[in-house]
Amino acid sequence: MSLGWKLLREKGPSQVQFWLIALIIGIISGAAALGFRKGIEWLQATLYGTDDIAHLHSFASTLPWYWILILPAIGGLVVGIILNWFTPDGRVRSVADVIEGAALWDGRVEKRAGIGSAIASFITLSTGGSSGREGPVVHMAGVVSSWIATKIKADGITGRDLLGCAVAAAVSASFNAPIAGALFALEVVLRHFAVHAFAPIAIAAVAGTVINRLEYGGMTEFILPQEGSLAFYVELPAFLILGILSGFVAVALMKAIFFADDVGNNVQEKLRLPKVLRPALAGLMLGAIAIAYPHIIGVGYETTSLALTGELLLHEAIIFTVIKVFAVAITMAGRMGGGVFSPALMTGALTGLAFGIIATAIFPDVSGSETLYALAGMGAVAAAVLGAPISTTMIVFELTGDWQTGIAVMCAVSLSTALASRLVDRSFFLTQLERRNIHLAAGPQAYLLSTVRVASVMHEQIEDRAPDDGDCWELIEQGVYVDGNATLEAVMPIFESTGATFIPVVTLGGEADAPDLWGVIFHVDALKAYNKALAETAKEEHS
Repeated sequence: MSLGWKLLREKGPSQVQFWLIALIIGIISGAAALGFRKGIEWLQATLYGTDDIAHLHSFASTLPWYWILILPAIGGLVVGIILNWFTPDGRVRSVADVIEGAALWDGRVEKRAGIGSAIASFITLSTGGSSGREGPVVHMAGVVSSWIATKIKADGITGRDLLGCAVAAAVSASFNAPIAGALFALEVVLRHFAVHAFAPIAIAAVAGTVINRLEYGGMTEFILPQEGSLAFYVELPAFLILGILSGFVAVALMKAIFFADDVGNNVQEKLRLPKVLRPALAGLMLGAIAIAYPHIIGVGYETTSLALTGELLLHEAIIFTVIKVFAVAITMAGRMGGGVFSPALMTGALTGLAFGIIATAIFPDVSGSETLYALAGMGAVAAAVLGAPISTTMIVFELTGDWQTGIAVMCAVSLSTALASRLVDRSFFLTQLERRNIHLAAGPQAYLLSTVRVASVMHEQIEDRAPDDGDCWELIEQGVYVDGNATLEAVMPIFESTGATFIPVVTLGGEADAPDLWGVIFHVDALKAYNKALAETAKEEHS
């Protein structure tokens, strides 16, 4: 046993071992996702005093107004304390950080901050925060895979594959959607469909689904009243229009979150508000909204179900959409935690229902049910927010069990994703990263430069190949040099703008100290390192 563990740590897992590890990760991540969901349901039931979580919003409207107001504020205060302890910046880790870990950190994510973020999101969703549970469970699964990858000293490819397995299992267990879980891991997190990764990710997704079904059985998340009917050639243009509308709604949701985050940062800076109080203030604002609109509480599946079954009026669908966007923006900008997928499903279903009510009223003879539009809108907005048309389309099918309306959903999803991806940086998650100056949206050719450090490519001055010190100092005096701790992302623009064949590498001291010459980096060596990184990425994605 000890010999096998030693070989596993030193030489990495074989294919059979890797599949076994994928199964183990799938079980652990699936159990974590299920525990997260059951814990939220228990704490919500305890705090709001109801045994029927499926109708939490309806029950909340009967509670005293002061309890609806104060509960999210108390939850926000607890969240602020937790994040202040677990994270250096008070920011909840979520799907964007998992994508970053896959691209830049060999499939690893922050463990301590991830644990704190999971606890914070658990409190947020249980006390009235208006967000989803998929973001926390995805990062929580990433913590599991990162721990295992570190233990077995996994290389970058293996670490990313383990991360994909964990994410697939978590999504599958959270939504009872194995196909969508596997596709989500490939499409959103790994951002490629390499054949070598598919088998272990599928194994983990199945394991996560089994964990879910042991508890909940084979029931779909939403029950539709009837199968949608679609007059193919006549009604398809309406779904194309819905796709465009959904794209704008998705962009409005994302822009609202980013705008609210900027406002929150400015307010916090001007008022010198402690980080620990920011979630509490956001919770108080959510509580004030929830007094009149309790449907914003939590993941919102009750309201989503009402939209999918056509039990809301036109004005209700429109108002609920607007209020939900505001509530999600406040939750995310308040650094309270949670994900955006469930809110996107809800706003999409409401958007689709409103559109469907209008469309079927104008063209009653050639229109299907308005609930079919709600289903298509749900997929279209969610796909545009996630930047994941394939996995989101599959998730909509698996959440509802309705496989007969695929063409309508695909039409809406394709146009909404195409539109939204041009108005933001591909998706909500990639735009989050761009706002942190992490450039993943453009693909490996853009972000791989940031993975190669100057120190790994440069030549020290003691080497024969190094140019004369006088030539180096002449460039330094002209301001042409690079810090030894920098990456090729900082070096390549200097080569491009100066036309130099080499750039001095220095060690920077204090502001009053002159830089110390450490070595040089040649343009040809930088290009070789970049080409090597591109080749390794291409090899992984096509293996």
